[in-house]
Amino acid sequence: MKNPVYDAVIVGGGPAGLAAALTLGRSRKRVLLCDSGPRRNAAAVHMHNFVTRDGTPPDEVRRIARQQLEAYSSVEIDDARVEEIGGEAGAFTVRLSSRRVEARRILLCTGMIDELPELEGVRELWGTSIFICPYCHAWEVQDRRFAYLASSADKLGFALLLRSWTSDVVLLTGGKLAIPPETGAQLAAAGVRVEERPVARLIAGGAGLERIELSDGESLPCEILFMHPPQRQVAIVESLELTLDAGGYVAVDPMRETSRRGIYAAGDLTSPVQSAVLSAAAGMQTAANLNHALTLELATSGSLR
Repeated sequence: MKNPVYDAVIVGGGPAGLAAALTLGRSRKRVLLCDSGPRRNAAAVHMHNFVTRDGTPPDEVRRIARQQLEAYSSVEIDDARVEEIGGEAGAFTVRLSSRRVEARRILLCTGMIDELPELEGVRELWGTSIFICPYCHAWEVQDRRFAYLASSADKLGFALLLRSWTSDVVLLTGGKLAIPPETGAQLAAAGVRVEERPVARLIAGGAGLERIELSDGESLPCEILFMHPPQRQVAIVESLELTLDAGGYVAVDPMRETSRRGIYAAGDLTSPVQSAVLSAAAGMQTAANLNHALTLELATSGSLR
């Protein structure tokens, strides 16, 4: 039996992938959306700052999106893992955990993997008391005691941003970062305290994070911790050997095409500025670019059905 040929295989079924599938479905393209593995925001109870869906559980957003895709007969969803991508633009081969298919184009919407620090308490509190994005989560915990664990000197100013949601902010440098005088003056003027001792562990109570224990045994009262852990690409993206930028994100051109012709990318894997609504917007835009290029190619070759 001949392998099915799709106009596009979308790898990843989060906001970017779902929005891309909708756009391509409405463009009458034959699409396979592959969605396997745990969600990056699996620990999140609700999704916020997404217009019309503020406060909706992520699984419910995904259910609604999938239900709406059922109206487009050219869109197929397969909860299978993409294990290998070979070939070239117009003739990609995609090996799934369940079968092998062919595709004219590939759209990567895989997100990123957060590499959480080996700090006691982080994994237990991740997504409930520990967050990355204040625009996504800070409203619900406003006016509590915040801390920010800085991972690099260029992110020290993030502690100032948190003052938008609370007056109680502590910047944790972990004993590894020197604070420039100008930044120190800004922090002091904003009422942001600086703690330079290394962090030993996080201590939870019945309601979540309660204290941050420092290396000398002293602890700081704290209810909410923000951090930006390092991120890495998922295995299938790494296997493609695409060009990455200095931050490790997939480099794309203005049309959102990667360094490998015919492979596009959208969402968190292309940018450190990450949220569900931004990923959905990127998925739509990238799918539109992909459709434009593919339609011209098929129409001028006489292959457009």
